[in-house]
Amino acid sequence: MGTSTYFFLVLVGLPILISVAWRLGSRRYSLPCPVWLRWLVELDNHFTSTNRAAVIIEHLGVQPGMAVLDVGCGPGRLTIPVAKQVGKHGQVVALDIQPGMLDRARHKAQAESLTNIRFLHAGVGEGVLGFNHFDRALLVTVLGEIPDRIAAMEEIFEALKPGGILSVTEVIFDPHFQRKNTVGRLTASVGFKEKAFWGNKIAFTLNLEKPCDDQECT
Repeated sequence: MGTSTYFFLVLVGLPILISVAWRLGSRRYSLPCPVWLRWLVELDNHFTSTNRAAVIIEHLGVQPGMAVLDVGCGPGRLTIPVAKQVGKHGQVVALDIQPGMLDRARHKAQAESLTNIRFLHAGVGEGVLGFNHFDRALLVTVLGEIPDRIAAMEEIFEALKPGGILSVTEVIFDPHFQRKNTVGRLTASVGFKEKAFWGNKIAFTLNLEKPCDDQECT
């Protein structure tokens, strides 16, 4: 086997090996994307439109003046465009457990002169979000990283206003990929109702609503 062939196999095989090891490890431990790989998170995936920031935001129906929660915001790929969308009378809460990710998102916000983002160093499910505050919430390729998903879903449910929407995006390329049925069962267990679905089995966005009666949503 020639040297060039050897290096080609290494270049192809090593990422596959890392991905498989990461996926297997993620089944037992919480392994969020490390800060040094944040550039991967910042890229819109060219293989599927489902994971692109503009598409997710469009499906979520973000409007000026809304309060939006970005759970596991990472380097702010969704945080920044959402903050622009809600405008100066709206607010985005960007939550992440990794200070390095929050620092990157904060740097982007400062570069864009955005002052309507509150950065929160915490994990979802820790009881820091309050009640009936948010119009929208985002979980973009994050759900599989959360150790206690029931506690996380309960807190997001309580933090949303009646009629509020949780948007969950999952893509098979992510080591923590969650199937639609898994997401549906988990969210239904705390009270969410499915509202809309886009994509397919390996790349999708699922929007879920916190139910309300007519008086609550008027």
